[in-house]
Amino acid sequence: MSSSLETTPAIRKTALNAVHRGMGARMVEFNGWEMPVEYPATGGLIAEHLAVRTRAGIFDVSHMGDIRIAGPQAVEATQHITMNDASRLAIGQAQYSALLYPQGTFVDDVIVHRLGEREFLLVINAGTREKDFNWVHENVRGFNCTAENLSDDFTQIAIQGPRAQELLQQLTDADLGGVKFYWFTHGTLCGLKSILIARTGYTAEDGFEIYVPADEATSARVWNEVLKAGREFNALPCGLGARNTLRLEGRLPLYGHEISESINVWEAGLDRFCKMEKGDFVGRSALERARAAGLKRTLAGLEMVERGIARDGYKVLDEGGREVGYVTSGSHAPFLKKNIAVAYVPPSLAEIGTQLRVEIRGQGVGAKVVPTPFYRRPKK
Repeated sequence: MSSSLETTPAIRKTALNAVHRGMGARMVEFNGWEMPVEYPATGGLIAEHLAVRTRAGIFDVSHMGDIRIAGPQAVEATQHITMNDASRLAIGQAQYSALLYPQGTFVDDVIVHRLGEREFLLVINAGTREKDFNWVHENVRGFNCTAENLSDDFTQIAIQGPRAQELLQQLTDADLGGVKFYWFTHGTLCGLKSILIARTGYTAEDGFEIYVPADEATSARVWNEVLKAGREFNALPCGLGARNTLRLEGRLPLYGHEISESINVWEAGLDRFCKMEKGDFVGRSALERARAAGLKRTLAGLEMVERGIARDGYKVLDEGGREVGYVTSGSHAPFLKKNIAVAYVPPSLAEIGTQLRVEIRGQGVGAKVVPTPFYRRPKK
């Protein structure tokens, strides 16, 4: 029963919200945050997507969360709560990983950064911030370390695209050319000392993510300086819309879509990031059982061969019209100029070239299974 005392949780804002509004961004609610979905004045979603693929784009990703694990047993604790092998990381290196429930399904996917011999930074998703921190805090209790929620300490800005290094190098004394993909460094950036600069991202392009103090004045100054440096490359500010279409072209998973608390690692096709040989970790036993039992569903890439866009949640049908799965993510792909989707289907229907149909407005529209990722960035 509802009561007059119940309140709707306040929509959270990043330190850059006033800046986005001043730029005429179209703002939306996303996982409890008010965020820019696109900037119509500079061309909108498609222009932003193409800027990242061909030049550079700049994103406010401050809604992402950050958890620091530090102490004498930080390595053991991080190994226990993540599925990848954090002990393999050198200081200054990062890896894609995930936090798992005991049943082998996803609490969240994360990027683990090794800050020191006994210090790690986990970057987590926006909509799962509090859940993730509470889960981490509870599951490292048995280790001699601390888990600290730093989520509100940083404004995180992503500079993505083939010209990202040239753009950002103008603003920092760090040697960005010496930072490999999924490594990071610290340097002076826009006059700020010891800024974490990571060569990571969520666009299937090269690029960097920078972590600056979260006060509004500093955040706005850095954002504007990055935009100013980007003018030479015709870089554009980018919103959540382009972020989503870019990650879909690269078949990068999104929590609540390709991964969730009801989907396990094998189903999601993330085997290469799950190091079963490293020893015990949360979810490992269930994953052993699931692997032995075999897959009942798997992710497949779809390309529409008839007119129509497969949207998230649409039913996938076999050629006989029987429902066999569902679309997790689907959209027009601006760079590829195709309509693409990712869907859960039985393994027998996931073979490349298999003909399927997606139910769109009550009609089965033709699609075929294609290799993924849909897009791979050119090698330099």
